[in-house]
Amino acid sequence: MIRPEISIISPVYRAEKIVDELVQRIRNTLQGMAVTYEIILVEDGSPDKSWVNIEKNCKKFPEVKGIKFSRNFGQHYAISAGIEAASGNYCVVMDCDLQDNPDYIPVMYEKAKAGADIIFTHKKKRKHSLLKNLSAAIFFHLFNYLTDNKSKRADGTMGNYTMLSRKAMNAFCRIKDTHRHYLMILRLLGFKTDYLEIQHNPRFEGKSSYTFSKLVAHAINGITSQSDKLLRISITVGFSCFAISVLWVLTLIVLYFTHGLVPGYTSLMAVILLSTGLILMSIGVVGIYIGKIFEQVKERPLYLVDEKINFPSDTI
Repeated sequence: MIRPEISIISPVYRAEKIVDELVQRIRNTLQGMAVTYEIILVEDGSPDKSWVNIEKNCKKFPEVKGIKFSRNFGQHYAISAGIEAASGNYCVVMDCDLQDNPDYIPVMYEKAKAGADIIFTHKKKRKHSLLKNLSAAIFFHLFNYLTDNKSKRADGTMGNYTMLSRKAMNAFCRIKDTHRHYLMILRLLGFKTDYLEIQHNPRFEGKSSYTFSKLVAHAINGITSQSDKLLRISITVGFSCFAISVLWVLTLIVLYFTHGLVPGYTSLMAVILLSTGLILMSIGVVGIYIGKIFEQVKERPLYLVDEKINFPSDTI
């Protein structure tokens, strides 16, 4: 089988009205490039008829391939499945909502042919809600601080819309972290990178499936899976509280002998509650990391495939 030049990978969730348009736009762009290609759509346990429309496009276009998860595993696991199944010399990862315009693929391909192994995209203006933009800015600020990420600072304008060389794809597939964050893994890989500024479009149809609670959980997973600095911060906070408590005791002793001061229950309870809160917070941080160790050592598969279309039988 001839290896395609470019593999397009798109995780699909709640996109039954988008799949047809997504496939058509990608095909129009790649046909204009005159390269061989494949389009891999990974259905992530979507509750709507997304898989039905993927099946329809797979039957209509042999270059369109479908992967159906046994249940919802998450966007970043769907991306991982697509990269592992891709056979192209290069791959493009893009969301299915068409906020990422396929017309940028030729420019990304030129940068890849010039030697870049990973091409990131920066959005001129994110077409998301104020809450999502704000949460993204806070997350990346915390991430850069907690990971001491100075040379390659991540920011909220970056998205999943990326292109990888075969070398980067193979390296990505070697990372078997249970808790996955696609962009963070790419930054872990190294290799030669390049950047492309793009225009972010409004969502073609519907609304994002990421709720605020999901964004918070995703942020915690992203940070704790890439850094242990929270543990070191909890130690620093503990020593700081100890130092403050020693100074406070010495101050009370001096005041007792100079002014006859008798500490009240209010200050005592405040100190107890503060100390208890700090202890519980530190235990919680440790618990998060222990939970991640527990999940990782079980070595369960990252995802389970229920069905696939237009793939060789030995794929995935």
